Amino acid sequence: MFFFFSAIIIVCSILTVTSRKILRAATYLLFVLVSTAGLYFLLRYNFMAAIQLALYAGGIVVLIIFSILLTSHIGDRLPSPGWKKALYAGVVSAFGAVMTLVVILQTNFQATSTNIERTEVRTIGENLLNTGKYGYALPFEVISILLLAVMIGAIVLAKKQEDQSN
Repeated sequence: MFFFFSAIIIVCSILTVTSRKILRAATYLLFVLVSTAGLYFLLRYNFMAAIQLALYAGGIVVLIIFSILLTSHIGDRLPSPGWKKALYAGVVSAFGAVMTLVVILQTNFQATSTNIERTEVRTIGENLLNTGKYGYALPFEVISILLLAVMIGAIVLAKKQEDQSN
């Protein structure tokens, strides 16, 4: 399952950034985020997987898709990037891949045999409302600003394309 999810993530990530149809790119992004949640489930990070599905796949991508559907022509194609942009993107991507490989190869990963403690729902609920060290109140506020920025960005992108076509 790990290789299956990894293949979906890699293929759909490439399709997301190379697709010239904006609705298809958003759909590919949805597949990437759902597959990432699948990896979290495999690692038994159930809470992180649920947040991934609820916030990113269920929140941001749905906002992007609704913004596209409400403000743009679905059949519109994004302009093809010039060769300079493609070259810069390739160089930055290669640099990021090399840096990732260097960090992975230099890190000494060690297996642990400790048992993971179960977290109670009450503890999670208290931490969601807490503003202290392990609280999640501030991250939720940041996420709400992120969702607002995504909605505004999607509308601006869609409106800009509509204005250029007129």
